[in-house]
Amino acid sequence: MKKISKRLLAVVLCATLIFGGSAMSTSAEDTTDAVKRVSCTFNGDSQTSRGFCWYTLEYSDADVQIMKSADFNGSFKGAATYSSDNIYEHRDQYCHKVTVSDLEPGTEYTYRVGDKSQDMWSEAGTFVTDDGDDAFSFITITDVQASSDENFAQAAETIKGAMATLPESEFTANLGDFVNDCTNDEWDWYFKNFACSNMATTLAPAAGNHDGNITNKLNINVFNSMFNLSNPDSESNVNWVNGVYYSFDYGNAHFAVLNTNDMYPMSQSQRNWLVNDMTASDADWKFVLMHRAAYSEGKNINKPDTIIMRNVLLGLFDELDIDLVYAGHDHVYYRSKQVKGDAVVEDVTYVTENYKGEEITFANNPDGSVHILPSTAGTKRYGLNEDAIDPIGEACAFDLSTRDMGGCFMTTVVDGDKVIIKSYLVDDETQEITLIDQYAIKKDLSQKADVEPTDLPTDNVSNIGAYISNIVTEIIGMLYSYIAVLLPQTIKGLF
Repeated sequence: MKKISKRLLAVVLCATLIFGGSAMSTSAEDTTDAVKRVSCTFNGDSQTSRGFCWYTLEYSDADVQIMKSADFNGSFKGAATYSSDNIYEHRDQYCHKVTVSDLEPGTEYTYRVGDKSQDMWSEAGTFVTDDGDDAFSFITITDVQASSDENFAQAAETIKGAMATLPESEFTANLGDFVNDCTNDEWDWYFKNFACSNMATTLAPAAGNHDGNITNKLNINVFNSMFNLSNPDSESNVNWVNGVYYSFDYGNAHFAVLNTNDMYPMSQSQRNWLVNDMTASDADWKFVLMHRAAYSEGKNINKPDTIIMRNVLLGLFDELDIDLVYAGHDHVYYRSKQVKGDAVVEDVTYVTENYKGEEITFANNPDGSVHILPSTAGTKRYGLNEDAIDPIGEACAFDLSTRDMGGCFMTTVVDGDKVIIKSYLVDDETQEITLIDQYAIKKDLSQKADVEPTDLPTDNVSNIGAYISNIVTEIIGMLYSYIAVLLPQTIKGLF
C-alpha cells in the first residue's frame, strides 16, 4: 500500500505543478517564489533518517513538517515539526537544511518544508523509508545538465518515463552534472522541472564536474549547498570546494557515493574512507555510484584525470569486491562485461530462470565488477569513442550513442540473491519508452568472504605524505599508460 499511495500522491503533485493550483498549500506560483529547490536525500540511516534542503529568496526559519502518508488527508494538522538553525546565505539566496532521524522503517511519509512562523510552505512531497528487507528497486539517471528551461523540461520527460516504468522504485540515484554552467537560473530550472521526481522520492545525488568545483568557472561549494548530505557525526567526507562523498545501506545492499572531483581524481582521504566504508559492511551486494567513469567509450576516457582515476580505483574495486559501478560523465551508453584486474573475466557462467513470469539470464556467481553508464537523461549527447584506451573496447558488452534518439534511464531491482538491471530510452518526439539493454546477476550469498574492517586515516593532515607521494606515482602511472598502452594502440590503428 505504501508504494501505491506514493505514486498516487506523485500524480497529484505533478498535476498541481502543471496546472498551477494546489489544494495542499499556496498557489504553485507563490510557492515557487517563496520556497524552492526542495530535495529529500539520504543522510544517515536509510531506515530512520532523511536530509532536507531548500532555498528562499529572503531569510526565513527552517522548519519541516512530516506525517505518515496513511494519516495525510490534505492537511498537515498533527504533523511533527522539525527545526534547524542550519541556514546560510549562498549566492544571494538562503539555503536551509534540516536532518530528521527518528522515522519508522518501511513507512511512507508526506512532508513540506518552509517557515512555520510565517505559514510559508512548499508543496507536499513524499518519500518512503527502507524497511530493511532484501527486496527493493531504484532508478538511475545522469547528466541532465542543460542551459535552458526548455532543455530541462525535455530531460524531465526521461524521469517521468522512469517513474511510469518502475512505479515501485524507492529512491533515485542521480550520477551528477545536474546543471551545465552552474548558474542560479539553471539550478532553478532543474529543481522546477524535476520536482515531480525529487518531491516523490529520496534522492541519492553524486557530485558532477559541472555542479560546482574550482575548475568549473570557480563555482565553489555549490553542490554541497544544494543537498543535505554531510553526516553530522563526521565532516571529513565534505570537500567544501567541490562535493561530498557518503554511503548508505538499503535493504541487503551497501552504496558508496564517490566524489570524483576530489583532487582530480581522488584524494587519499577519500580512498581510505572507501576502504574503511566497504570493509565495515557485510551487505550481500556492494554498489558504487560516481560521476566520472572508469570504463566508458566516451570522449573523456583517454584524458589524464580519467587515466589516473582508472589506475587508482580499479584495483580498489577488485579488492573490495564491488559488484556494480554506476557512472556518468561521458553521455554515451556503455556496459562492461565482468571485469577484474582491468581485464575481462573469462570463466563467467550463465543460467536462465523464470523470474516473476519473465525469462531472465543471470551471470551465476561471477567474479569481478560490471561498470554501467546509462548515457544521459538530458539533451546533451555524444558519439562513441572508438579509440578508448585498451582494454575498454574488448571489455564492452553493449554500447550505444543515444544522440538524436532520446533520454536514457536505468532501473535496478534487487531481490535477495538476484540483481536485475534494465536500461531504457525515452523517444524525444513521442516519449515512447524502449528497452535497450539488460543484465542480471545471481549470487550464492552463503559464500561471502569474511572481511576484516580497516581503520585507515581519513583526515587530510594524516595523509599529507600520501598526497605528495601520490602526485609523483600517479603522474608516472599516467605517462606509462599513454606510452605503453595508448600510443601503441594509436599507431596500430593507423595501419
